Amino acid sequence: MRGLGTGVIRLSGALKAVTAAVAAVTALGLFVSACATGGAGARDEGPAGSDPVISGAATPSPSPTTKEPTRAEVVKIVKDDPQVAKVVKEDLKPCVADEYPVDVSYGDLTGGDVDDIVVNVMTCGDAVGIGSYVYRMKNHRYQNVFKAEEPPVYAEIDRGDLVVTQQMYQKGDPVSYPSSEEVITYDWRTSHFTEIARTRNEYSNAVGNSGTAAPTKN
Repeated sequence: MRGLGTGVIRLSGALKAVTAAVAAVTALGLFVSACATGGAGARDEGPAGSDPVISGAATPSPSPTTKEPTRAEVVKIVKDDPQVAKVVKEDLKPCVADEYPVDVSYGDLTGGDVDDIVVNVMTCGDAVGIGSYVYRMKNHRYQNVFKAEEPPVYAEIDRGDLVVTQQMYQKGDPVSYPSSEEVITYDWRTSHFTEIARTRNEYSNAVGNSGTAAPTKN
């Protein structure tokens, strides 16, 4: 029995040695794995502070733009304008219901922050232009910076310039057939419009011999 006991003791010692060795190898493996994982994590994240920080601040909204006046508001601007001739204001009445005989255009003519307004006042029956005006925003109010009140006249915006067409009649010419017309181009210079071009077109007298005669100029 003594020999058996000695064998058991030796076997137990051997098992303990093997167990200790396995434990040491396992611990070493876990340590190496932990180091490798930590290194990979550091490379993925990158150095501290290298990524941009997104704040919760709101982006400033663009500055509000001034709303264009309606046709009714433009009519009021013309009626309240002391530079508009009394005869034009008297003719500025609705043709049908609340429809006024005005053409309104919006665009940049004077280089201001707000679009300028070009207004053509016409007659209801023949649509003859009796007054053309340009209004510019200044000090939060529209101010008259141009007017042409010798009928028939019509103003429009052409590539940033003001173009005014003045029809010319001879005695007996019908309204629909003027004898000629002048096309005048104006450019804004500092504080006023300056004429930069003028073209005259002569029309044939062989056509348009019927119809309502245009008023002659005195």
